[in-house]
Amino acid sequence: MVQASVEVFVPYLNNLSGVLDKAAAFAEARRIDPADLLQARLAPDMYNLIRQVCEANRHATIACALLAGRAQPTVADSDTDMAGLKARIATAIDDVRSVPPAAIEEGAKREVSFTFRNGATRSFDDGRSLLLTFSLPQFFFHVTTAYDILRHAGVPLAKPDYLGARR
Repeated sequence: MVQASVEVFVPYLNNLSGVLDKAAAFAEARRIDPADLLQARLAPDMYNLIRQVCEANRHATIACALLAGRAQPTVADSDTDMAGLKARIATAIDDVRSVPPAAIEEGAKREVSFTFRNGATRSFDDGRSLLLTFSLPQFFFHVTTAYDILRHAGVPLAKPDYLGARR
């Protein structure tokens, strides 16, 4: 469970932080307001870049907390600049890494309940199902969409920026 959660979330959150670095450099080089990138979205009914990053962080931290049998943390959406989003990612990485691996492993067979932003809940028979059928797909959706928003805006990104460096 740790391999499928922490060991997946952390590298991709680091990659997302790197993508934001490239976006900030792009904005500076092109003399465009970074806020334009932060407010960008792929379609009118989709979240903007800020919210995509926040949601990726939210799904990573909540999944690890629920797997460990902890209360679902509240994750705010107050960041309005690149530095704030990068700080949020760093905090999410610290939060995910701080969860004891044994607690995450124990969560594989424990019933868990995810609470949506609107207060609705979704129960899962076990943490394994939460992680593999909900949290990971949600996480990757938001990381990918953040990447796609920036790529669509012209930020010079390529697949290695998304996947990270190979060892």
